[in-house]
Amino acid sequence: METLNAGNYAPLMVEAKGLVKVFRDFWRRPKVRAVDGIDFNVGSGEIVGLLGPNGSGKSTTIKMLLGLLFPSEGSVRVLGESPQRVTARQQIGYLPEVSELYLFLTPRETLDFYGRLFDLKPKTRRSRIEQLLEMVGLTHAADRQVGEFSMGMKRRVGLAQALVNDPQLLVLDEPTAGLDPPACRQVKDTMLAMVRRGKSIVLSSHLLADVESVCDRLVILYNGRIRAQGSVKELLTQSDRLSVTMPALPPEKMKSLLQTLRDHIGEEPQVEHPSLDLERFFLNVIEDAGDSQLTGAGHHEGIARYLDGTQ
Repeated sequence: METLNAGNYAPLMVEAKGLVKVFRDFWRRPKVRAVDGIDFNVGSGEIVGLLGPNGSGKSTTIKMLLGLLFPSEGSVRVLGESPQRVTARQQIGYLPEVSELYLFLTPRETLDFYGRLFDLKPKTRRSRIEQLLEMVGLTHAADRQVGEFSMGMKRRVGLAQALVNDPQLLVLDEPTAGLDPPACRQVKDTMLAMVRRGKSIVLSSHLLADVESVCDRLVILYNGRIRAQGSVKELLTQSDRLSVTMPALPPEKMKSLLQTLRDHIGEEPQVEHPSLDLERFFLNVIEDAGDSQLTGAGHHEGIARYLDGTQ
């Protein structure tokens, strides 16, 4: 069932209207209608999840948001401008599904390179580089060539480069791919810190638990069309069911309570003990284990100060 847009968000960071992308063959004949007339907005200070199976049009939509592809029909505006304008691109951070890094550069050199592309002042650039290296747990490996890194460590460098310009709009395509659970948690913490400052995020991921835990709204695509759209709570709430959490009771009291519930609802109530989610349990185990000599990625040290507004 398709759900209409959950409301108007102002100011709009992304505004897509009637967005269509048709790929053509050599003879300019229509070959694939990858995106088929979609409308959606991303407001200031919110995280919007762009979901769908492979081939649903997510990557094509993201490329149009970034100005890497021109729409065949319709329009898209980012930060009130065409995404092809340099003034808009200067305020966008992008982490692609596969980070194509310069393997002969070190993480510090990589971040310095991207900082220069954004014309950051030397003092600002140096400060942000050190904060980002600490945040992604690569300070100890800052002067090793990226070509020596594992996939997960390269992903950390990719995340850092997407944040070096302190973007107003952050576009993340499978941001936790290849990352260990502590790094995944850190990515989510970073996103939440940024939206508290009014930043906006478009998140595309197949890890639905991650999407559910951080997104304000969802846009679900299939065959290039939006099939459902709305707030996470609106889309996922089962209004005809209730769950109740209470302290454990002695057997006799529990038996009496369950019998009362059966009499009132006419069916067997479901009883189970609440549990931690696996991510939280895993992180507790890692934190309790303490630190040892590092050869790979280290533990992150919170959020870079300039990203959460403390500097």
